[in-house]
Parts: sequence; structure tokens; C-alpha cells
Amino acid sequence: MGPSGPRTGGRSPGAAADGGLTTGAVARLLGVAPTTLRSWDRRYGIGPAAREDGRHRRWTGADIAALRNMCRLTSAGLPPAEAARAVLAGPRATAAPEPGRTSRGLGEPPLGSARRECRGLARAALRLDAPVMEELLTEVLDRYGLPAAWDEVMVPALHAVGRRWESAGERYIEVEHLLSWHVSGALRGVSAARPPVPGAGLSLLACAPGETHTLALEALAATLTQHGLPVRMFGAALPVEALEEAVRRTGPDAVVLWAQSRDTASHALAARVGAVEWGVRGARRRPVVFTVGPGWAGRQPPGTRHPHGLADAVDALATLGAR
Repeated sequence: MGPSGPRTGGRSPGAAADGGLTTGAVARLLGVAPTTLRSWDRRYGIGPAAREDGRHRRWTGADIAALRNMCRLTSAGLPPAEAARAVLAGPRATAAPEPGRTSRGLGEPPLGSARRECRGLARAALRLDAPVMEELLTEVLDRYGLPAAWDEVMVPALHAVGRRWESAGERYIEVEHLLSWHVSGALRGVSAARPPVPGAGLSLLACAPGETHTLALEALAATLTQHGLPVRMFGAALPVEALEEAVRRTGPDAVVLWAQSRDTASHALAARVGAVEWGVRGARRRPVVFTVGPGWAGRQPPGTRHPHGLADAVDALATLGAR
């Protein structure tokens, strides 16, 4: 959902006698941090035309319309300075940038050649702009489909924010948490785009014990669901005994084990899961174990499969189920 418009009946909280709004009220209205509004005013001149007593900001309807354009352009990928110049130049200059346009401002997350939507998503995260993040995530999923949206927008944005946090100590950890939460919500909102595939095998998805990073598995679960392939997602840090019991109870064709770090990527775990048998006596079967995530890089356990990327994993699991 996008930001709602200003109220027309009565005086909104934070409104001045002349109908203008305080900075705090505008920040709540647009879902933008007050510090961001003050920065745009100070650096680029995107500020209120009127100031009460010569000091206190009072934002009019025209001022708020300019801010909406500023939010839209920065979220579409323009650096704040360039977006501000377009806003100040008037309505004819505030069209969103064409696809493929790549311009960067100083101090932005290092996103390389990622899509412009990725830069917009990272900027929205840095200013804790939840409504814009939701809009962007919905748009990229609709426009590019889940695998491309994950690989080209969500993952690079998460990496960029993570690098910003690592380079600045604990300053941006709230940014990473907020972005992760909204990405997770967008993935869980994906629904099946086609009917269930007849005879498709079941895939169990779980993080290794001690592993708490689930977003990549959530993306895989959402993509399998979208393709009509059955899946059970068990999430973070599933104890190995519980995973073994889930295999026996559900009889999956595949078990996908995610490990973010080498500390949680255990060869013994993969072997133990791959040895679990299910089915009737005389026709016992074992699941194929897929090891995914950077923790397994360069140390793939014998007898397991190690797909590269989301699309590769989906193709491999779909083919396995069709045996």
C-alpha cells in the first residue's frame, strides 16, 4: 500500500492554523523519516515554502506534492540530487527514469550493475521507508517474475545494505532487519500461478541446525509454489531429529538443506538425512539431498546435489519429481 493522501475533513494532527503540516506530520503521512525531509530541505531546497515565525516548517499541499515526486523518483533509481533538480524544474521534468538508466550518487550502496529498482529499494530501506519498499517489491515481482526479481533486485539490495552495515558497525542493522522483513512478506504473498503438477514429488526445505538465515529458502518455496510444485518449508534451525521425522512422515523426493556459513554446513548432517528411508516395506525409498547456500561452497558432501541459483534449483527439483 502506498502513502495515503492528506485529510480533507477537519484538521490533521500536526496541522497549523493556515492548513500547513509540521515536518513530523508530513513524515508520518509519506512514511519517510523526518531527518530525511530535513536533509532534502537543507541540501536540495525541497522544503516548505512557508515557515512559521521564520523558523518552524509548515508544509502546504504543493510542498507535499513535491515531496511525493521526490520519493517516487528516488525510489525509481535516481540519486537524490538529480531527483531534486527534476522536481524543482517542474512537472514535465519529473517522469521516472527510463529502464536501463543507471546513475549513482555519492554515498549510495554499492550495487554495481543491478537494476534501477534495486537501487531504489536500497535507498528506501536506508531511509526506513516501509510503504515505498512494499510498492517496489510488489512491482518487481509483477514485472520480472520471482526468480529474476530475487536474483536481480532483492539479493543485490540485501547485499548492499549488509555491506553498508558491516562498514559502519551497528549503525545500519535496523535497515537490514526492516528490508529482510519486507522481502520475506513479499515472498510469502506469492500465490500459485498454475494448478498443481500431477504426480510431482514433494520437496522439504530446511535450514541446517544453528542456521537462522531463511530468505533464500523462502524464495525457493515461493517459486516452487508458483510453479504448482508441492513443498514443505520448515524454516530456521530445524533440529536434525525433527527433520528426520518429517522425512519419514511425508516421504519427500528431495530435502533441501540451506547453510549460510561453513560452521553450519555439516557433511554428517547431509549423510544422516540422505540415509532416512520411507515408504512401505519392500519398496523403501530415500530422498535426494540438495545442499544450497554459501556455506557448502567448495565442500559438497558426496551423493548430494548442489544447484547454482534459484532457477537452477527449481528446474532440478521439478525434474526430480517427474521421475
